[in-house]
Amino acid sequence: MLRLYDTRRREAFAFRPRGRTVTMYVCGVTPYDTTHLGHARTFLVFDVLARLLESGGVAVRYAQNVTDVDESILQRAARDGGDWRALGRREERAFLDDMDRLGWRRPDVMPHATREIPTMRGLIDQLIARGAAYRLEGSVYFSVARAPHYGELSRYSRAKMRRILAEQDDARLDDPRRRDPLDFALWRRVPSGPAWPSRFGAGRPGWHLECSAMALRHLGDHIDIHGGGSDLVYPHHENEIAQSETATGTRPFVTFWLHAGPVRLGGRKMSKSDGNMVFVRDALARGTPQALRLYLLDRHYRRPFDHVEDRLAKARTRAAALADHLAGAPVGPIAGDAATREVLTALEDDLHTERAIRAVERLARRAPPTTLASLAALARTVLGIY
Repeated sequence: MLRLYDTRRREAFAFRPRGRTVTMYVCGVTPYDTTHLGHARTFLVFDVLARLLESGGVAVRYAQNVTDVDESILQRAARDGGDWRALGRREERAFLDDMDRLGWRRPDVMPHATREIPTMRGLIDQLIARGAAYRLEGSVYFSVARAPHYGELSRYSRAKMRRILAEQDDARLDDPRRRDPLDFALWRRVPSGPAWPSRFGAGRPGWHLECSAMALRHLGDHIDIHGGGSDLVYPHHENEIAQSETATGTRPFVTFWLHAGPVRLGGRKMSKSDGNMVFVRDALARGTPQALRLYLLDRHYRRPFDHVEDRLAKARTRAAALADHLAGAPVGPIAGDAATREVLTALEDDLHTERAIRAVERLARRAPPTTLASLAALARTVLGIY
């Protein structure tokens, strides 16, 4: 029985989807720079989760957005003197190429923010009709006072929320006259840059609104699994809950919130804004996709991951040794023997990929042919390390 840790409830629970198809939404990239190891680790966690479910015969509908208009993209394009649309398309292609090389199970749908504007305007109308949003000089803000469970996901104090908000890329665009400093933009009148028409006036949708609109449209009012990096807990996912549950009246909006810990370099979170990144393309130039997957999955997903080049080099050696042990064995089917169960038990215990990988490495050294074929199937079709 698969058990997953839910950030909102702060505990692991047995996973039981509400329907025959598991719905999963993962917050995707803002394409203004090439994929770094932090991106790859987060998306590989959900890649393994989808693979694990599907290996057990469960249908999965997986959506992952592309935030193709954002202050970060506009700022980078302005800095480089280029077109923001061209920048986004170029970096999205690079991201997809990087992830495809890593053997990523592509999401079933990858909605783009700029193509979903009508859905976003409709969601704003719902929130205004429910008295949860208000207009302010051509902008529209969500009133957090109308969300009785606001803060339940992050459990942050108002003071901490305000500190985090002040550091957001779009903070300078917020109207200081809004009713509450925590109220967040659903639609912004902007002084420059791309804008779309609406009955509120020309402007751009808020970042949080984008994901709610796309998730609701492509997966429905209730989602089984919603995830992303741990840095998205507040404000992004907190605000998604507030506006989605208020608009639809469905609670909970999400059953399981999964958040991957950050990848750090020199003790600091790897991020584009800080420029302390190790790119997937550079890591792949020095080793195989299977070795990089093994490296990034060799720590539990909720824990921070400190990038160390020596450990990456050892992962290449480990991946090569595993390939030698499994060489010549047929791949699958996944059996019910004790060795296979040991690996699956690790994965079903809140995705302990690091325990599963080490079990495969150890067991493959002495497994009989039938078990070896099952281990090869787990290594290839679920973990992607062989």
